[in-house]
This record gives sequence, C-alpha cells and structure tokens, in this order.
Amino acid sequence: MNVPIKDSVAAEFAQVDDVIVELLQSDVDMVENIGHYIVKAGGKRMRPLLVLLSAKALGGISEAHIRFAAVVEFIHTATLLHDDVVDLSTLRRGMPTANAAFGNAPSVLVGDFIYTRAFQLMVGLANMPLLAHMAETTNTIAAGEVMQLVHAGDPDTQAEQYQEIIRRKTAALFAAACRGAALLHETSTDSADALYDYGMHLGIAFQLADDLLDYAGDPEQTGKNVGDDLNEGKITLPLLHAMQAGNETERAFVADTLRNKNGSAFADIMTIVRQTGGIEATREAAATHQTLAREALDSLNQNDAVGALRTMADNAVDRQG
Repeated sequence: MNVPIKDSVAAEFAQVDDVIVELLQSDVDMVENIGHYIVKAGGKRMRPLLVLLSAKALGGISEAHIRFAAVVEFIHTATLLHDDVVDLSTLRRGMPTANAAFGNAPSVLVGDFIYTRAFQLMVGLANMPLLAHMAETTNTIAAGEVMQLVHAGDPDTQAEQYQEIIRRKTAALFAAACRGAALLHETSTDSADALYDYGMHLGIAFQLADDLLDYAGDPEQTGKNVGDDLNEGKITLPLLHAMQAGNETERAFVADTLRNKNGSAFADIMTIVRQTGGIEATREAAATHQTLAREALDSLNQNDAVGALRTMADNAVDRQG
C-alpha cells in the first residue's frame, strides 16, 4: 500500500522552505532576484524530502535536519544553475531557465553564491563528519559533470562510463541526503549504509527515468524541451542501447548524430530508439534499481517514514516529470 509521501513531514517540509527563503537574503539584489526566481520555479524538492523522511525513519526530525535539508536543496539548485549554462538550456520546470532570463554570467555567479551559502550553513551545524561527507559529495558531483562534458558527442562512450556519470552527477546527492540525515542522528553504521544504498539506487532509477522522458515525455508535463539531451550530445541509455542493438546503418546514423549534436535528427533517432527496444531496455534498467532501492529499506525498523521512502521508489520510474 502506498503511503502519502509528504504527509508525515508536512510541517517540517514547510520549515525547510522558510529556511531557504531566509538564507537567500543578500544585500546584492541580483542574488535575491535569481535565487527567488529559482525558488518560485518550484520543483519536487525530492532531496530535502529524503533528508526529512530518512531522519524520521531513524527516530525523529531535529532543527539540524531541517537546516541540512535546505543545504541539500541549495547544492542541487547551484548545480542546476551551472548545468543550464553549460547545456545552453532555455526551459526548466515549464519556465525559462535562469540563464535565459538573466544571462549566463549572473547564473554562474549566483550559483557560486548558493554553493558557498550551503557550506556556511553546514559549518553552523558543527558536525565534522557531515561536513566531510558533503564536501566529498559536492566534489563527486562536479567530477560527474566534467565526465559528462568530456563524453558529450562521443559515440564510443561505454555503458559503464555512462553509469558512472549518472552515479556521480545525480545519484550521489540522493545518497548523501539520506546518509547525512543518519550522520546527524549518529545512528548505527548499518542503518546509515542502508539509507545510502537506498538513495543511490533511487537516484540512478530517477535519472534513467529522466533520460527516458527525453524520448517519451510530454513537454507540457516534464517542463522541458523534448530532444534536449540529443541536442547537447548527451549519452543516455536509450542511445547506448540503440547503438548496441541497431544494424550497421542505424549505429552509424546515431553515432554521426551524436558527434554533430544534431537535434534536428530527433525524429529519426526516436524511430531507431523505439525499433531497437531502447525505451524498454532503459525502463527495465530503471526498474532494477527501483527494486534495489526498496530492498535496501528492508533492514530498517519499519514505520510510516520508511513506507513513504518506499513509495518514493515506487514512483521514481513511471512518471511524467
């Protein structure tokens, strides 16, 4: 039975939003303007929700957990600001991206501000293991973004390299949100590891499903342009599968399209992806990590928060945004 995800942490979730608004205050108008623009754009707030649910799964939510949840959302927001500049993106969550609305330079610099604000907040929590964990995580995310840039337009990218990219750039922060909550609880290593594994598999499943949406999503629901990944030369599992399962002509066409970052070939690429089973293969891979995420929760004491985490895993694959 699905447990309502936010119900058990609704009050604390609202407090996280309050902290986010409070910490975006600055005597530099551009910082506040862009920061509040991003907050207004909304989003699922999945990562802070993972902090709160993980904390409650282990016994309860403290003020430190609420502030750490804001930290995690700040780090995620900063990566989005930078990513959209690198990717030349123009639409996110159904709104113009910050770089489209304000320009590239302001987006990068405000992203830097939000990163550093996150670490100011973490220092205030006075938990060195947590600070070390998040410093390592942030470095991992940055390395994953660089890896993705290096492999953009490279049809020779291997499935293992793709998996490492999404593990670093997406799943690492999911996992860190869960383990960070455990570190603030000073709980057992086994429980912290179980939550970390849950977050890692959830993040991979979520990213695989996100990659699917570029080929099978509705822009009205996803809030971003279909075909953006292809236009940026990003290697995703549907394309990797097409190059492995397609005939010689199809493989050559996909490879050339990636090298040239030719978004205008999207319709033809979509046909190849579908004919070679790329949609089904990607959904199956996402479902495997979805199952592993659920299984990671089995060792925890079962309560409503664990049930909500399990429901998050249930919802990670079959979604439209």
